[in-house]
Amino acid sequence: VGKDSFGNDYVENLKKNGISTAFVGQTTDAATGTASIIVNSEGQNVIVIVPGANLLLNFEDLKRASDVICKAKVVVCQLEITPAVSLEALKMARASGVKTLFNPAPALADLDPQFYTHSDIFCCNETEAEILTGIPVGNLEDAEKVGRMLLERGCKLVIVTLGAEGCMMISVEEPIPKHVPAGKVRAVDTTGAGDSFVGALAFYLAYYPKLPMEEMIRKSNYVASVSVQASGTQSSYPYRKDLPQDLF
Repeated sequence: VGKDSFGNDYVENLKKNGISTAFVGQTTDAATGTASIIVNSEGQNVIVIVPGANLLLNFEDLKRASDVICKAKVVVCQLEITPAVSLEALKMARASGVKTLFNPAPALADLDPQFYTHSDIFCCNETEAEILTGIPVGNLEDAEKVGRMLLERGCKLVIVTLGAEGCMMISVEEPIPKHVPAGKVRAVDTTGAGDSFVGALAFYLAYYPKLPMEEMIRKSNYVASVSVQASGTQSSYPYRKDLPQDLF
C-alpha cells in the first residue's frame, strides 16, 4: 500500500480486525490501489480499479513470505497484483501441498494457461467467465459450458458464481454439474459479494476441510447473501458473532 491516508487506514483496519500486517509493505513510489464504485438502484455495480502500489508487489516479497505461504492451509490468489506474481504464489503453495483457490478478477482474456493447472479451485463470476472463454453466461447451461471448457484447460474444480442464482460447480471427480442455489434476499449493494464468497470458501477449506464441497459452497453463498444486504464492501461483511451458528 502507499504511504498515504488510504494506506495508513488500511493497515490500521487490518490490525483492528486482528489480521497480521507482517508482510504488508508501505511505499512512497505509488499511491494505494483504489476502486471507484458506482451502484445502481438494484444494487448492481460498476467498478474502475486503479491498482497503484498493488503492482509493486514482486517476487522478492513472495520469497520473504515463503515460509508463511508454504505452511498455510489455503492460499487465495487473484489478479489485482501483477499476474506473474500471483502465479508464482500459486506454484509455491502447490509445491508445498497447500490448497490453492484462484479468483481471476479482474479477468484477462489472455490468462497464462498455467493458472488453470495450478488452481485446486478456480472460481469466477459470469463476467470473468465470459472474458476467459468467450461464452456469455446468461443461465445455468451457459455456466456449465464454461465449467466444462475450464476443466479441459486443466482446472480440477470450477465454481461459476451467478449472483442471485447462487453457483454452478463442476469438477474432474464430479463431471455432472451441480447448481447450488442462494437464498432470496433484497440486494442493496452487490459490491464485494464475490470476495465475500471466496473469503468464506477459503475459511471453510481451512477450518472444515472434511465438509463436502457442495456444503461449503452453500454456506459461502449464505455469507455472500448477507453482504449484499448492506452498503459498502468491507463494511458489508458480517462478523462471525452476527451469523447463524449453524454455519460453523
